[in-house]
Amino acid sequence: MTVEQLIAKVYRRLKDRDLSGTQGKLAIQVNLTGKITGVFYIEVRDGVLSVMPYEYIDHDAVISLTMTNLDRILSGKLTPQVAFAEGKLKIEGNVDKVMLLAELLKK
Repeated sequence: MTVEQLIAKVYRRLKDRDLSGTQGKLAIQVNLTGKITGVFYIEVRDGVLSVMPYEYIDHDAVISLTMTNLDRILSGKLTPQVAFAEGKLKIEGNVDKVMLLAELLKK
């Protein structure tokens, strides 16, 4: 899987979710680590979704993990909470916003 394919997968997962309850701004930058590296951000601003392959300067939080672990989270094989507890997911910034994103990503 490429970084672009992963970004598309994240977008597909979120695009049909009811994001209307997400008021204000939720902006999470994702740093991919490991063999395949990259960066992208997920933003929900007043219920409107953006997933773009850029750094986000005014983010609420930054999460760092491998592409494999993010894919496992998206497929439901790994929860963000377990990934964090096992050191597979690192969070800098607003943990509550990251947990809100985790809820939105659930199947």
